Amino acid sequence: MTDAIKTLLIKRYASRRLYNTETSDYVTLEDIAGFIRGGRDVQIIDLKTGDDLTRQYLLQIITEHESRGENVLPINVLTDLVRSYADQAQSFVPDFLAQSFDMIKEQQQGLIDNFQKVLPSPVNAMGGIEEWQRKQQEFLEAMMGGWGKKPVPQKPEPNAEDLEAIKRQLAELQAKLSGL
Repeated sequence: MTDAIKTLLIKRYASRRLYNTETSDYVTLEDIAGFIRGGRDVQIIDLKTGDDLTRQYLLQIITEHESRGENVLPINVLTDLVRSYADQAQSFVPDFLAQSFDMIKEQQQGLIDNFQKVLPSPVNAMGGIEEWQRKQQEFLEAMMGGWGKKPVPQKPEPNAEDLEAIKRQLAELQAKLSGL
């Protein structure tokens, strides 16, 4: 199995530290959130009791994000979730939510696929990000027609007379230094 498909096992020790069994190191809730965002499924097990704590930790990750102002769940949805624990709706709410999220993911992937079909990647079509940036800069310069740019002063080329004058001054300076 590939890493993206295999479930990542996290063990919680009695000290409440979380241990990544793949990399043999301790992880934080933010690390676990990163694994999930990267496409990994995780399972968090209490080392002593063997209890599955995954749901508890996933809810804690969501709670921390929501408390930091990263609001994804509107108040009315949260209110309805709380209500669903108290009425008969509890039996079908989990299935309904799972199907709704699956539908959202499918539609999102469909949009991405359609955009990729219609609009070829500018990076690939033009031979890399540097080429794309260069072409974008050329386009902007052509559109602006040099507007807003400061003219670069041109230095005059020294002529033979100027060079001779500089050589004379240098020789005079050398003679004075030698006399000192």
